[in-house]
Order: sequence, then structure tokens, then C-alpha cells
Amino acid sequence: MNAIANAAPAVAMLAAFACVLGGGWMIRSRRDPKRGWLLIVMSLVLFGNVAIWTL
Repeated sequence: MNAIANAAPAVAMLAAFACVLGGGWMIRSRRDPKRGWLLIVMSLVLFGNVAIWTL
């Protein structure tokens, strides 16, 4: 695999952690809880994709 293919799971994991933090902040601060939950669901999808990529 090339360098971009090796870096993609790491970048996806960083994005997933950022989405969890951002979603939690949106839910906790009551700014927009619906979008906060959507961010958390999106991070779960990213975690799943990384798990599939690494198998």
C-alpha cells in the first residue's frame, strides 16, 4: 500500500475523536443536541470503517 492508504485510518480516527468531543460539547451545552447526536453516530460509523479497513 502507498503512504496515503496507510495514513487514512489514522486520519479517520482523529476525525472520529474530534466528532465525539464536538458532539458531546453540543449536547452538554444544549446548543444543538440533535446535531450533537448526529456527530456521535457519525463517529461510530468512522470507528466501524477503520475496524473494517484494518482487518
